[in-house]
This record gives sequence, structure tokens and C-alpha cells, in this order.
Amino acid sequence: MSKNYIGVSLSSLSSPSSLTSLSALVLAAIACPAQAAAPLKIALVETLSGPQASTGLLYRAAVKYEMDRINAAGGWNGQAVQLAEYDNQGGPAGASDKVKAAIAAGAQIIIQGSSSAVSGQITEDVRKHNLRNAGKEVLFMNMGGEALELTGDKCHFYHFRFTTNAVIRVKTLVPAMKEAKELGNKVYAMNQNYSWGIDMDKAIKDDAAAGGYTVVESTLHDVNKIQDFSPYVAKIKASGADTVLTGNWSNDLLLLMKATRAAGLKVRFGTVFLDQPGNIGNAGDTALGHFISHAFNIETNKATEEFATDYKAKTGHFPTFIEPQTVFGMQMLGEALKQVKPSGDKINVTELAKALEKVRIETPMGETSIRAADHQVVLPIVVSRVEKNVKYKVDDTDMGFKVIKKFSGEDAVNPVQTSCKMQRPS
Repeated sequence: MSKNYIGVSLSSLSSPSSLTSLSALVLAAIACPAQAAAPLKIALVETLSGPQASTGLLYRAAVKYEMDRINAAGGWNGQAVQLAEYDNQGGPAGASDKVKAAIAAGAQIIIQGSSSAVSGQITEDVRKHNLRNAGKEVLFMNMGGEALELTGDKCHFYHFRFTTNAVIRVKTLVPAMKEAKELGNKVYAMNQNYSWGIDMDKAIKDDAAAGGYTVVESTLHDVNKIQDFSPYVAKIKASGADTVLTGNWSNDLLLLMKATRAAGLKVRFGTVFLDQPGNIGNAGDTALGHFISHAFNIETNKATEEFATDYKAKTGHFPTFIEPQTVFGMQMLGEALKQVKPSGDKINVTELAKALEKVRIETPMGETSIRAADHQVVLPIVVSRVEKNVKYKVDDTDMGFKVIKKFSGEDAVNPVQTSCKMQRPS
């Protein structure tokens, strides 16, 4: 019985010409090895220009910090992971166009964080693309869109959220302020009138019984359009509130706090985004004594100091605001990539998503994981208060964030929303 090698029967090798043919085939096989898997391409679709670019640039710094570490460790399948940047110019329409361009250029993972409105557009674009292109799925890593709907009625298998949401923020802020005896009995809810602010307003009202307070009044106002908050401060004063709980960010937070101070109103603020770079510097002593619920505080322990020191060495600044959670999300991606082998000439995004669901990492803040039911990250939260007696000052001031209370991820995370009807791939 003859055997075949490279498509040639040994019984046919009866002449020099046959041997010559075999040699040619062997050389051809050596010269044309099996096609290597294409490098993994990631697209950062962020606000990189315009008035809100400062936040987008922080996302970019955090993504690049951890991408460099992933590639230094071998990337994926022995090749460096490629990162392309797309400026969404701060709006859903621009983001949608850039997502389409990124996918056309071969991106299999989309990363974004600035604005829940933009996150909502991107997650829907990714969902529709995946429905139309079975076998060519794309993954959306949401680093900052906190609207509840993203892991509620808009949840889908290829969306992962690596940040908190309103329920998590309020669920941690309220008991920490209560234990510190600085919550009071009367709360004013002040929030911006869009999905995120509406979520915060509801969470503040829902936690009233557990927090032992009454919501004396609530306001939803236009986003980043108000220059004079004195009329709102007058309403806060008239309500007799002890505390203002707010999800406001940027000028809507700073101008509100400053107007309160200018009116001589002694109320405590419970905030979410007070650690945005520049906020403490702009607020000055107005910020003293106010609280924040956030995912990272350099003052927490030795590990947070070491991480922050390394981050500053690579980026020029300590990690703050949305940067730590973005780094931790990228670390989870790096761990998931180790579990996924090439499928043909590329990565199988469905297998990557399944691997990501199982990843658990130990961050400087504690254990972090993904909840498979809705792809909400489960990460530790810390509540801090602005004080002067801290080791690490911020914004070139004499103030920083003192740790008041820390929560494990399991204690902080919100329940799975009944509106999430995730359909898993068969």
C-alpha cells in the first residue's frame, strides 16, 4: 500500500521528474506556512476635541497605559494589540459614524466612556451590527456610561460596563454619610435633566427610607446651560435641606456649590464627580467637608499608592476620576485575552465575551469581576470627604480626599434589573 505526502503518491515516484515535482511541492509548503491570525484591533471612540475633550483624553491615557502593559506581556497571540483613535466630537451622531468607520477598518472591540447618551448610541449600533453580521461580532467595552438602561432594557451580550451606575453611587454615599453623622434628615435632590440625572433622582428617593431622610424637594435642570444657580440655591434654602445629593458634573457641580457658598448656605453636598480634575481647584475651600462616592482613592492603602505612583510615572499625573476604573477594565480584557485562541485568522469575539464574564482580578482596591446576568462590573467603592489632613493633595491645593468608608463590590452593586433580557449566543 502506498502512502501520500503533500498530495503525491510514493508509488508514483519512479522517475527523476517525479522527485523534482515532490521537491518543488515541499519547498512551496515551507515558503507558504499556514496564515497567521490577524492582529487584534481596538478602536477608542472618544471625545478628543471640543469643550468636553478633557474627559475623553483621560480615557485615552488610561486605555493606553494598560494597552502598553498588555503588549509588553505579549499582546494577543504573540502580536501587539493595535489601538486606533476616533474622535466622536462629543455627540451620538458623530460616535455612530466613527463606530461604522472603525468596524470597516477591522476593529473588533470598541471602547468609549464619556456620556451615557453616546454610550447608548454605540451599544445600539454594536447590537444591530452583530445581528446583521453573524460570525463577525464586535464587543463594546463601556468605561463610563452610567445610565441604568445600558444594563437594563438596552443590555445585550456584547456590551460590558466597567463603571458604576446611580444606584451604586447612592447606595454607598448615603450609608457612609449617615455613619459619619453628616447626612441629616432633609435631603434636596439636584440633578441634570437626562438619563443619568433622572436615574440619580430616582435612586435618591428610593434610598430615603434606608437613609432615614426625607427628600424635601428635587430638581432636574438643563445640562451645562445654567450660569447662575442662585435661584436654585434659594429653593434649597427655602426647603430647609441639610444635604444636597447630586450627580451633577463639570460646571453644573462647581457653579452650584459656589452659588451655595456665596449665599452663605450651610449645606453638605454628597457628590459623584467631585474628583474630576480641576473641580477642587476651582471650588477652593467651598469643597471642604463635601462627600464623594468613587471607584478609587489613592489614600486607601499601600497598593493604591503603588499603582498611582506607577501611573504617574507613565502618564505624568496620578489616576483620578474615570481613569482607575478604565485601567481595571482593560486589565480584565488582558486576562480574558489569555483564554482565547485564534479562530481561523482572527479572534472569536463571542468566545472573548464568554471569557470576560469569568474574569476575576485583584485590583489595588480589591476584587473586581463581571456579573454574567447583565455584564455590570462588580467593583469596590470608596466614599471620601474633602479634607486638608491628607497625604495626597489634588489640583495644587492643600486639600484632598480622605477615606470615610469602603465597600466591597458585592456590597455595592445594584440588583440585576428585571428589564435586562439578555439573549446569549447558542
